[in-house]
Amino acid sequence: MSETEYGYGGAVRCEQGEFEGWYHWNHDAFETQSGPFYMLRQDDGSYLSAFRAEDRHMNGAGFMHGGCLLTFADFALFGIATDELNGGNAVTLNLAGDFLGAVPNGSLVEARGEVTRGGGKTIFVRGMVTADGNPALSFTGIIRRLGKKPV
Repeated sequence: MSETEYGYGGAVRCEQGEFEGWYHWNHDAFETQSGPFYMLRQDDGSYLSAFRAEDRHMNGAGFMHGGCLLTFADFALFGIATDELNGGNAVTLNLAGDFLGAVPNGSLVEARGEVTRGGGKTIFVRGMVTADGNPALSFTGIIRRLGKKPV
């Protein structure tokens, strides 16, 4: 797979560790510090996003902070919509989520989803975040396509 298959934002390939062979956006300081979060194209053409829950992601009760889950869901929106974005720039217009279960430290956190409507400037996405396969957050989002960056 080429890096262009991961279109949005020029994702780069992870060369070591648990997510070797996966892709991430290393130019987004907030997501890198929050995650980092990774994505990988699946055999069916969809994108899977993932990261490993660590101490720094936990809240005072010892479970993943809701803000971390929503930050990951925001990352996953763009992973899910990679093909629809076709290398273009976009921003999140709306992100909504329903918390379904706690995420313990050490969990493999994954997100899958689908574009429910695309084709224009506005892209609608829905998805599910799981922790070790257990539902943790269902989410919907709206992405707004922007004009191309000036060269």
